Amino acid sequence: MSLRPTPRGWALLAGAVVTFQLGVWLGSIDLVRIGLLLTALVVTALLVALLRDPARGRRRLDVVRSVAPNPVHAGEETQVRVEVVASDGAGRARLAGLRLAEQAAVELSGGRPLRARVARTPDRVTVRYPVRAAQRGRWPLGPLVVTRTDVFGVVRARSTLGGESEVAVWPAVSALPAPADVLVGEPDRVALGARTPSTDDANLRDYREGDDLRRVHWRSSARRGALLVRSDERAGLRPVSVLVDLPVRSSAAEWTVSMAASMALAMLDGGHRVRLVGSAVGARPQDGLRGGATPFLHATAGTGARAGLLDLTVDLEAPRTQQEADARLLDAAHLLDTSDAAGQIVLAVLGPASHAARGALAHIGDATQGWALVRGDARGLDANEAHHTAQALRRAGWRVAAAEAGEDPVACWLRLLGAGR
Repeated sequence: MSLRPTPRGWALLAGAVVTFQLGVWLGSIDLVRIGLLLTALVVTALLVALLRDPARGRRRLDVVRSVAPNPVHAGEETQVRVEVVASDGAGRARLAGLRLAEQAAVELSGGRPLRARVARTPDRVTVRYPVRAAQRGRWPLGPLVVTRTDVFGVVRARSTLGGESEVAVWPAVSALPAPADVLVGEPDRVALGARTPSTDDANLRDYREGDDLRRVHWRSSARRGALLVRSDERAGLRPVSVLVDLPVRSSAAEWTVSMAASMALAMLDGGHRVRLVGSAVGARPQDGLRGGATPFLHATAGTGARAGLLDLTVDLEAPRTQQEADARLLDAAHLLDTSDAAGQIVLAVLGPASHAARGALAHIGDATQGWALVRGDARGLDANEAHHTAQALRRAGWRVAAAEAGEDPVACWLRLLGAGR
């Protein structure tokens, strides 16, 4: 808490000093008493403000903050509601004279003052305001800053009330068209060892956009009056690993995360089991890990699968150096090569790769169905390396399409699907 006199308080202190010195010089006891009285007034106001701190004591004010929706996608707005509640008469007296200000990270406020709507009742103050999430990550809101003055207006006290809240910001994603038969074709039931049950005992679920009409169970659909598909046949689809290769530049890194997340969601909605691989996915900063993989998520978990997948992208950080970026990609390629990746579909968003990483990625293509977007850069050297990366992957059996950071994800996705025709 910070305490300081207001302009009126400073004027009273200056007047007290002048009056006291004038009284001493003139030998006037009355002037000396007036100077001491003015000083005592300011000091007493300081002590009262200190004792009536709304954030301390048994009668402190309580703060409840809620954010909805949370998490939110980058570029979207979320609504914040802050309630300051007084539980008794003394708390209501403290609440009456408070001025409230909310603190927010620049990534949420844009560096501008927050514009809020305030509603007051005798025992409660409610503040509502919107924030726009500008960047992926976890950003703090709060604590609440309260300012109050004493009855005489000579002292101003500022303190924080309540704690911080956190807003998780997912990457911006695009709704990519369902890959249909271009990417996955019919499920390879022999290779996957799936048993095909009879139509009568198949598990049915509601039709979702993108489902193959050949999987519709027409007899049950006619009986129900709504389209139903055989969920058991969706289980035969190949699992998908989405390989994320983050560049050093932050702007290109955000585009890469958004592109990879959009691809992962498209495959998840298509019924595949999906996981993210690379760029320290699933690793905490204190672990010192450079590359990782997450468990497979499946759409049968409902909206929780989408949220779980997006949550994994929130804490992804771009590498600090190109050497670190190369090491992350090499670790992820080795992980895919050593794990049980045979028969999987690997979707990759890559930058220009080193010679060692190109060799490791080419080896993955022997056991998986690989599709890669190779991100180029404006600099000539990087563009040349991106070309060599794309050529090496094509020779290894990958389907490859070129992309530029900042390009429309839907256009990149359609170009990649076109590479397999």
